[in-house]
Amino acid sequence: MKSAAEMCVVWVTAPEIETARALAKAALEARLVACVNLVPAIESHYWWEGRLESGAESLLICKTTRARLPDLERLLRERHPYDTPEILALPLDSGTPRYLDWLADSVRTA
Repeated sequence: MKSAAEMCVVWVTAPEIETARALAKAALEARLVACVNLVPAIESHYWWEGRLESGAESLLICKTTRARLPDLERLLRERHPYDTPEILALPLDSGTPRYLDWLADSVRTA
């Protein structure tokens, strides 16, 4: 059984659903993630270059292993249209054993 501590969930925002789909497909084809959930319409409010901004975005929720996180971050930075993409890795405290095993088996190591 794999440990939840070996896994993480990565949140990434994208400017629209088409970009989110392309990023998800690239990460899946590279076997850097086991699964990506897409939330097509979120509203983001944030500070950027000293100004308060807001806009519509899409959210990717990626499930991966900590071992593959550096490669996933690299792929996202290379393909993302933002200069400073949001890439937040959240650690897992627990998960069902079967799901954690599936997640680990679905993500290939380098």
